[in-house]
Amino acid sequence: MRTLEVVQTGTLLIVDDVPNNLRLLFDYLKHYHFKLRIARDGEDALRQVALAPPDLILLDVMMPVLDGFETCRRLKADEKTAHIPVIFMTALNDTVDKIKGFELGAVDYITKPFHPEEVLMRINTHLTLQKLQRVLLQKNRQLQQQNEELEAFAHTVAHDLKNPLSSIVNFIGVLSEDYLEQFDGQTLQLLKMIEQESLRSFDIIDALLLLASTRRRDIEMNLLNMSSIMRRVQQHLAPMIAEYHAHIIYPNEWPLSKGFAPWVEEIWTNYMSNAIKYGGRPPIVEIGAEAQPDKNRAYFWVKDNGEGLNMAAQQKLFTPFTRIGQSGIEGHGLGLSIVQRIVERFGGEVGVISTPGEGSTFFFTLPIRDSVSLESGEMDALNE
Repeated sequence: MRTLEVVQTGTLLIVDDVPNNLRLLFDYLKHYHFKLRIARDGEDALRQVALAPPDLILLDVMMPVLDGFETCRRLKADEKTAHIPVIFMTALNDTVDKIKGFELGAVDYITKPFHPEEVLMRINTHLTLQKLQRVLLQKNRQLQQQNEELEAFAHTVAHDLKNPLSSIVNFIGVLSEDYLEQFDGQTLQLLKMIEQESLRSFDIIDALLLLASTRRRDIEMNLLNMSSIMRRVQQHLAPMIAEYHAHIIYPNEWPLSKGFAPWVEEIWTNYMSNAIKYGGRPPIVEIGAEAQPDKNRAYFWVKDNGEGLNMAAQQKLFTPFTRIGQSGIEGHGLGLSIVQRIVERFGGEVGVISTPGEGSTFFFTLPIRDSVSLESGEMDALNE
């Protein structure tokens, strides 16, 4: 018999009610440094797995009392044993039986009579895959932990930066008011620029803090009063609307949706401020909304009359620190990445539909309430 090189070793549980099959596999596999255990039926296999889970199970299909299919089903139903690879051993060539095995969670099939080298290679393949999955899971956990640590550090740094910035802004205010007559026009202009950049830094820090909080903070999803949210957004953007002479078109009614109101307000603020800054002159901004009950969501959008975006620009939009890209427009490129993070926390989607020369439509979706029937008082409260 030809000897094969085996990369992986581990504990194997061989489950078969035929002694000759057990002996054949045991005698062959013991030469490859596997730790071998045997079970004569499904119930014995389940008891052994509960006491000491093996790395892989070779499981016969046709057994009395508890056949291989039911044994596999029970193994996969238990989170403590669901990860163990199961290779079925069967004399059946029926495709339906093989499909059933895969549906139950088996990773492979070996057909009797055995070809020992094939058995060995299949065992080695799935032990290798299992090892790689464990390594990948461990790496993912490490990356998640490192990411959480970095976000916590960034949150602390961003928060601590506010104190010296506040001092700078206050000092500039004192200098501008108390020493106004002692400064020439150029010096006053420089002080004004410092103040503006400090305030802009405040905006960046607030955006970073919000970006970090969208991953770390636990939120409660509630039914939204979108009319009230939009009134606050409009009040916040009133100076910009006036400066750009923007014309805002609102929908007549809002579909019911769920979310966390302060974050939804942030979504609208980002989308609408971008539409105003990057829209036409004057900007015309159309707000839209519709229910999509077949998809269990509400669809919202902001359409501008700007220059539009090519496909390359669209693909970069929701990347942090990437700006839409018009010269002379201020921004730090965090807004859309914040929008994406928020909407994904809600279980929704974000995106853009744009054609160069025809403006852009930025959209997002929110989940809708399971039952859209409301009591009259509740509807009145939402419409206040």
